[in-house]
Amino acid sequence: MNTLAHSSKLPNLGTSIFTTMTGLANRYKAINLSQGFPEFDAPVLLKQRLAKYCEQGFNQYAPSCGLAPLQAQIASLTGRIYGTDINPLDTVTVTSGATEALFVAIQTITHPGDEIIIFDPAYDSYEPAIELAGGRAVHIAMLAPDYAINWPLVEAAITEKTRGIIINTPHNPSAKTLKQADFDKLKELVLKHDLLLISDEVYEHITFEGTPHISVLSDAELFARAFVIASFGKTFHCTGWKMGYCIAPEKLTQEFRKIHQYVTFSSFTPAQLALTDMLAEEPEHITALAPFYQHKRDVLVNALQASRFTILPSEGTYFLLLDYSAISQIDDMAFCEYLVKEIGVAAIPLSVFYQTPPGDKVIRLCFAKEDVTLQQAAERLSPL
Repeated sequence: MNTLAHSSKLPNLGTSIFTTMTGLANRYKAINLSQGFPEFDAPVLLKQRLAKYCEQGFNQYAPSCGLAPLQAQIASLTGRIYGTDINPLDTVTVTSGATEALFVAIQTITHPGDEIIIFDPAYDSYEPAIELAGGRAVHIAMLAPDYAINWPLVEAAITEKTRGIIINTPHNPSAKTLKQADFDKLKELVLKHDLLLISDEVYEHITFEGTPHISVLSDAELFARAFVIASFGKTFHCTGWKMGYCIAPEKLTQEFRKIHQYVTFSSFTPAQLALTDMLAEEPEHITALAPFYQHKRDVLVNALQASRFTILPSEGTYFLLLDYSAISQIDDMAFCEYLVKEIGVAAIPLSVFYQTPPGDKVIRLCFAKEDVTLQQAAERLSPL
């Protein structure tokens, strides 16, 4: 009997932690604060317009780069928020989710043997995409409780093979934001070493205490060599639609689109039309997003005040980190398994986002949930 010989292109990858923890949450009927998706629904207008355009027959391919009216609305949005004047037809590409945009951007800049700098704890799609392009991810660790970038360490890691840097702000999973001093140092290194930049800004509209999000789009010199990735799913509570976009200078966009057309070709046409209407008719949804999620964060934080967890600052995203070192000294994976099986709350261990876990006793909770869900979860966690 012949056996199929197959060598995995990603031999070190198994089932994702999100699939694992959600599966455990379902099995043990736990409150699921692990996977990062909202418990509440998308806006009414968005759903109504989706149904309208489906019914009206807009069910065939859109242009590969996206529908022109949606590209125009994206350019208008970024102009209002960041003061950026772009030609949407040449710089905005609508994608099937931000993860597709990240994958395509990484494939665009990475050649075999190239090195791409990423910051741990890192979103788990970065390194596989780099490896599939024949490159190598160079990990720079950010450590609790500040999760600040050590810029001298970054510069020391740059070699003649370094092709680019991936940043993520507001940052998943640490919930920290990059500050102007970070961007000043980033620009210095990018220009000095002639690097490309991928800026993952999917939580751009979710920052707290009135602190504005700093985007690469606001800096002409950085944007000239950057791909900026955004997510409609995060902004409009419709992660299942898998709609995002990439903004890049014209020459980089041309290269991006060469690959994008052979990954998904184009994205869901009725959703593009519905999102166009949403951006045009209800712009206040975006301005209300930060206070909406700040309220959610505060509900969970206040409900956990009596617990023995140390609550780390959440400056953006819809995640909150808890240090459990006053409760247990077991590793974070074992602690999360204990929480879901015995306490009835599913969380994510932070170690899975590191190449070399630092041994911190830190877990991540998602607060994109109804208030009652957050309060019930806190009631289960607080007696620990």
